[in-house]
Amino acid sequence: MAIQNITMPQLGESVTEGTIEKWLVKPGDTVKKYDPLAEVVTDKVNAEIPSSFEGVITELLAEEGQTLPVGAVVCSVEIAGDSELPPPPPPKKSAVSTAILNAGVQKKQEAQQPTTATVAPQKTVRQDKVRYSPAVLRLAQEYEIALDQITGTGEGGRITRKDLMKLIEAGNVPTSLVETPPAIDSAVPQSVPVEAPASQENTKPATPTQPIQAGDIEIPVTKVRRAIANNMVRSVHEVPHAWMMMEVDVTDLVTYRDSIKTEFKQKEGFNITYFAFFVKAVAQALKEFPMMNSMWAEDKIIQKHDINISIAVATDDALFVPVIKHADEKSIKGIAKEIHELAVKVRAGKLTMDDIQGGTFTVNNTGAFGSVQSMGIINYPQAAILQVESIVKKPVVLPGGMFAARDIVNLCLSLDHRVLDGLVCGKFLNRVKEILENANKSSTSVY
Repeated sequence: MAIQNITMPQLGESVTEGTIEKWLVKPGDTVKKYDPLAEVVTDKVNAEIPSSFEGVITELLAEEGQTLPVGAVVCSVEIAGDSELPPPPPPKKSAVSTAILNAGVQKKQEAQQPTTATVAPQKTVRQDKVRYSPAVLRLAQEYEIALDQITGTGEGGRITRKDLMKLIEAGNVPTSLVETPPAIDSAVPQSVPVEAPASQENTKPATPTQPIQAGDIEIPVTKVRRAIANNMVRSVHEVPHAWMMMEVDVTDLVTYRDSIKTEFKQKEGFNITYFAFFVKAVAQALKEFPMMNSMWAEDKIIQKHDINISIAVATDDALFVPVIKHADEKSIKGIAKEIHELAVKVRAGKLTMDDIQGGTFTVNNTGAFGSVQSMGIINYPQAAILQVESIVKKPVVLPGGMFAARDIVNLCLSLDHRVLDGLVCGKFLNRVKEILENANKSSTSVY
């Protein structure tokens, strides 16, 4: 018999950590390979951790609500026989976690750590760099906790989220002598050192408590909503956004789609939407202007080879961004089918890790809500997002000076100005416009 560890998987590009939302198993449960073990929330998506082995759960090494870095051990499984298992990798120690960072045969730590956090004697601010996890920093800011007055139960006295929660629940929170740590985004890698501020002047004030009046309704912030908020804040703070908009005359496209939609639905079993035409046009234009399909990577720009279109799908309380892989290689029918299937998965809570990974450019169907103009926040770390607005009837001056009612749509592009400039974006948008304005029964096939 051997004990194997299950680790926190990477649930999306740039994702560095995940929060255990709910355990689906308990010690003693028998699991098969790929059985779901826990529900996890990240700044990208809700997902499940699958079992890598068949066996019996021996120990849950993370608590519900605990945030762990990618690769950290979350539970262990006892398996029967290990002849087919690969040799375990050499053990590693994370710079920010006491967890073992790679699956392998589990060994119990013999050294006993303190089980309860203690408040240290009052002292001056530390001058060395101290590493705290994002979860610890968020709690410290919210409750104005002086972290340098606490000795944690983690390795080397490191403070954990569990330590702070015990102090908060006991009402034994040190706050007076040391400044509140600065707020950080939960998506920042946990290996980044955070230095305690040296003076009160440099301290970021805690968010003031909002007064609650009669008739007000308090809505708790869910982990999904918090993750969305953190990702949006990161994008706005790190990415210099610029915007561009073009009007597109899609009268012929509307006529064409309306002429085939009933027969298409009867034949295929799902709708042929305008959005499928827009996604196909964008994918085609990205192939011709590959710089739009790029990402910023500090000392370089990465121009992605695959054209994977992220599409935003909303539920009542969350926003998900599943991906249409290799959209440039798919027909309009193929794209329409994938849009339908991904939307069904989102609303049923059935998205997989593969469904949300690998996006290189985002197209958002804001027109579905009646919007006619908007400025999207870029889906980090991509370089641009295109908002497809409502198709509306407008009077247009035709050649010869005649007026006519035409179907017009606004395409609104948000761009990362570190990667993209107006020239390439203008050419890209103009190409999308050209493709859409020439979409008709004689020139465009949905198959």
